[in-house]
Amino acid sequence: MIPGSFDYHRPDSIEAAIGLLASLGDEARVVAGGHSLIPMMKLRMATPEHLVDLQDITSLRGITINGAEISIGAMTTQAELIASDQLAAVCPILGLAAAQIADPQVRNMGTIGGNIANGDPGNDMPALMQALDAVYILQGPEGRRDVAARDFYEAAYFTALEEGEILTAARFSAPPSGHGHAYEKQKRKIGDYATAAAAVVLTVENNSCQTAAIALTNVGDTPLYAEEASQILRGSNLDKKTITAAANAAKAITDPAEDGRGPANFRTHIAGIMVMRAIEKAIERAK
Repeated sequence: MIPGSFDYHRPDSIEAAIGLLASLGDEARVVAGGHSLIPMMKLRMATPEHLVDLQDITSLRGITINGAEISIGAMTTQAELIASDQLAAVCPILGLAAAQIADPQVRNMGTIGGNIANGDPGNDMPALMQALDAVYILQGPEGRRDVAARDFYEAAYFTALEEGEILTAARFSAPPSGHGHAYEKQKRKIGDYATAAAAVVLTVENNSCQTAAIALTNVGDTPLYAEEASQILRGSNLDKKTITAAANAAKAITDPAEDGRGPANFRTHIAGIMVMRAIEKAIERAK
């Protein structure tokens, strides 16, 4: 289908973009890579009168690593995450997960900001941001706000973004050197949303789990941070019984919809399997 008519705006600074949103009001939508919004416009599920394209705002691009602190600009593409040797050295889970998103065409246009900002529970990066305890940088007419990824998602397509605000970056501390990590994703075919997926980041010292974070993709109205499951791993020796208990705790917080990926109980079952696989792979990668 063909989208409805709209006016197209392409500002060259974040200030200009915020000004446009303020002047255009509710009928304006921000577009980054466009892989979520444009299909909805083609289906007439979204009919904005104005599009504000962020492509020319160079300050929103790039990966900055300053000591242990990592900042990723909202307009950084998935392909750039995959290609960054610097990022792979300190936080490899991001590039590994980005490589599981859609296909090369999408990854070369799709941005991390678009992936985390629109509140689609099927997107992969929100759960990773929760596992990494990331903070989102939001800018709007009232200035800057920092919002934790674990507090950002309210319901499907509803987030903490307020009117006129733009998500400009995601920031987080690099996991400790030698940490274990994994993003396990079950899907029907290459390029599809996950039936269920799990992100795990942990550290091991003297055969004991020191830190652990588990988050889930596409098994609820929002990405899910599994605090109880994460807590079960901390302080344990990561034996099979503990891993199973953590997977069961993660399954308990899921509430997936029944859709073409399967009935709800099947998707919950798959979520548990993905958690177990991700924990086991993270343990293998921990040094």
